[in-house]
Order: sequence, then structure tokens, then C-alpha cells
Amino acid sequence: MTTTPRRPEARAVWRENLAQTFRVMRMHRMRSVLVILGVTIGVTTILMMVTALGGLARKINRDMVSAARPYVYAQKYDLFVSDAEQRRQRRRPELTAEDAEAMLAMCPGADRSTFMVQSARNYLVHAGSERTPPVPLFGASASFPEIYTFDVEQGRYYTDDEVRRRERVVVLGYGPAHDLFPDGDPIGKTVRVAGHRYRVVGTLASRHHIFGSMSDNFVVMPHTTYEKDIQTDRDFTSLAVTARDGTDIDDLAQEVTAALRVRRGLRPHEENNFVVLTSDSFIDLVRRITVPIGIVLTVLASIGLVVGGIGVMNIMLISVTERTREIGVRMALGARKGWIVQQFLVEAGTLTGIGGVLGTLLGTLAAWGVSRAIHFPFTVSVFWTVTSVAFSILVGVGFGLYPARRAASLDPVEALRYE
Repeated sequence: MTTTPRRPEARAVWRENLAQTFRVMRMHRMRSVLVILGVTIGVTTILMMVTALGGLARKINRDMVSAARPYVYAQKYDLFVSDAEQRRQRRRPELTAEDAEAMLAMCPGADRSTFMVQSARNYLVHAGSERTPPVPLFGASASFPEIYTFDVEQGRYYTDDEVRRRERVVVLGYGPAHDLFPDGDPIGKTVRVAGHRYRVVGTLASRHHIFGSMSDNFVVMPHTTYEKDIQTDRDFTSLAVTARDGTDIDDLAQEVTAALRVRRGLRPHEENNFVVLTSDSFIDLVRRITVPIGIVLTVLASIGLVVGGIGVMNIMLISVTERTREIGVRMALGARKGWIVQQFLVEAGTLTGIGGVLGTLLGTLAAWGVSRAIHFPFTVSVFWTVTSVAFSILVGVGFGLYPARRAASLDPVEALRYE
């Protein structure tokens, strides 16, 4: 007894089902286009959201860390504490410029350090008849732009000597510079802040930061000048220390913590009255925020694709009804139930697969356009590209399964009588 090879037969069935699929698509062009369009929109939305969110996460990482190399950041307050705890932490001693300088001597892994004090409220800055909206003021060391990676656009940054002499000099952020001197060179000009006059020595370039123009709207001056003219007991002080090449950032954080405990005379059993963070901890914070948001957005966007799948089911049910007699003829000629199921699943998967490919292309193009418009990093995720196409095919197969099984369950005799 001989058996007929199954592999050639299976290939022939696949070829016939694919050919039948494209014949049906040509016969019902409008119906097919609408199904493909629905899936395309769903996949485009998903891929655009995922790609844009990935760029957003990288943008936040880059902008919140704001440094070309890892650093350790020390401040007075813990992050995300209750109002009662924040009031308690106000009694903690302030960080000082001397603390920042001591880090270089006490921490073997420290490369550079900077001290910064930020105003608790915003100030108007005047130059002649021009003025800015209220902007924050910073008092900082001369190493401030090197630690946080600010680029000077015009002029220069102030020097250590000007910090020691408490010179009334300022560097304008991109926003104030263009608000006060829209058509002229600000270098050497005088601005007025809180009743004091300051000479402009430089301006900073725009950073295209995640927080938009807010990140460009500030004025920075020597911290000694700030302490002399402006500082209040509600202002916010901090210091930052960059790591030497080859130094692990967590080891540097431990060194900074130990050094600050020594400087504050804390005993072993006493808790820290300061907070030490690393640039990596900011990245972890961003990840904890963006990952759940990404999941929620992806689920919401997937609803559109599921709705498209329901449309596929409806179309396939209509197709089964329209082709009842054809199904009866195929079954009468010996077609198995599995072949009938496969025929309709191939049709559904092909329609949604085409929509998935088009949606992937349009979604990637849309994400690229959004990234260019809002200055987000853009990269193509191979994983999400493949997943989007595969998911769209699975949607078609999943929602096409019921119509396919219904077609396969038809009685051949009754199907042949169908008009």
C-alpha cells in the first residue's frame, strides 16, 4: 500500500488559498481597502506612540542628567516627601560652597565639583525699557557649565577670580538674552535684577530641553555675588561632583556621603541630614515613570487595532455568507474542513498583514516627523517593528477564526442549494 506525499499537497493548498485571497481582494476592492485602512491606522498609532515614547525617555534621560559624564548630586531635601516631612527637613543645614570644594580633597574618585543656589521665587530682569517674564536666578561656581553641559553662545562664562571678588557679573540664559537684546549684542551691557546692576559677560545657547523654553529662561551669577545681593533662607542649595575616569559612580556616591557626614559631625547611629543622588538614579526615576505610561498608552492604542479586528470578523462573516455556494462546491470536490478554515484564515491574515506593514511604515515616518519637530532622539526599534506586523497578522487570524470555522462547518448539500 502506498501513501500520497502530504508536503506537495499542502504547498498546493497554500498556493491556491493565497491565489484565492488576492482574487477576492480584487473582486471586493473597497471592502478590502477599508479593512486594510483600519488596521493601518491602528498599527500606525501604536508604533508612533512607542517610538515617540522611546525618544521621550532618551530625551528625558539626557536632559535631566544634563552632563557629559556621570555625576553625584547632593541636596537638602528628599524627593517626593510629604509636606510634614518637608517642613521637618527645612531644619537641616544648608549645603555650602566649602562643602563642594571639600569634596575634591576628601573624595579620591572626584574630578570636578560645583556649588549652586537657586532662588525660591522668580525675578524680573530689566535692560533699558525691555524686561523678561519672571525667571529663576542661580548663583553658582565657575565650573557650573562644565558640570551640567551648558554651551556659551556669546561672550564667556565668569571666572573663579570673579567669583572670589564677588563681581556683579551675569550670564544670561537663551531666553532672557533674546528677550532683553533681540537685535543687539548683550556683552558688556547692564541689566537690573532685584535693585542691583550687573554686567553681562556671556549668554548661553538654547538646549532644546524636554521642558522647552523653561530650561532656557534663567540668569546665573557667581554664588558669592548671589549671597551678597539676593539670597534668602528659603533658597535651594546643592552641589554636584563628577567622577574621575574609571571611578564607579556608586563608589563616588559613597565617598560623597561619607565626606558630608564627616563635615557635619554625624555619629554612626545618626541618619543623614542630606540626600545624595547619582545621575543614574535620575535615569531610574525616569524609567519608573515612563514605562507604566508607555504600557498604558500602548494598551489604549491597541484598542483601535482590536476594533479593526472586529471589523475583520464582520467582513469575513459577510464573505462566508456570500461564498456559501462556492464553499459547497469545494467541499463536494473533496476539500477538507481544514483547507476551508485555512482559506479564510489566510484571507484575514493577509488583509491585516498588509495593514500592519503599511502601518509600520507610516508609524515610523510619523514618529520621525514628530521627533524632528520637537527635537526628540529618533531610532527605529526592530523589536517593535516586527511585533507590530506580527500582532496585526495575529489579530486577523484571531478574529477570522470564528468565520473560518463557521465556513468549514457548513453542510455541503445545503451549501450547494444556497442561492
